[in-house]
Amino acid sequence: SSFARIMEERLVDRLIQVGLRTINGHHRDQFKRFGVEVIEASRCGEDLRLDITTPVYISMDIDALDPAFAPGVSYREPGGLSTRQVINLIHTIDQPIVAADIVEYNPRCDISNITATVAAKLLKEIAGMMVKTARK
Repeated sequence: SSFARIMEERLVDRLIQVGLRTINGHHRDQFKRFGVEVIEASRCGEDLRLDITTPVYISMDIDALDPAFAPGVSYREPGGLSTRQVINLIHTIDQPIVAADIVEYNPRCDISNITATVAAKLLKEIAGMMVKTARK
């Protein structure tokens, strides 16, 4: 995966993946090998806070959300995060957000532009936090 390459090349000091639902043995080995911190979706409560002390790059994989909130993805898997959980998590970041992306949106699979609307909302929230945290 792209995250494995990032860690292999030591392009970042720390990688936290939040909201994973299916992790196989190979993934667990990779996470352990590279020191990736994983918070599975089943452990993501409304009050989840990350201990972040350095600038942040957010890569929002839209299929981390439950299909009820984001059906417009190529592979739908129940048991994901809610839109509110993701927004709350974004709002807990108190370090500068230096960049962000939103990936895995598939408009062909979207229903009534639900996922497009959610992606736009998350982008707005991230951009707002970029402005807020840049003032630090």
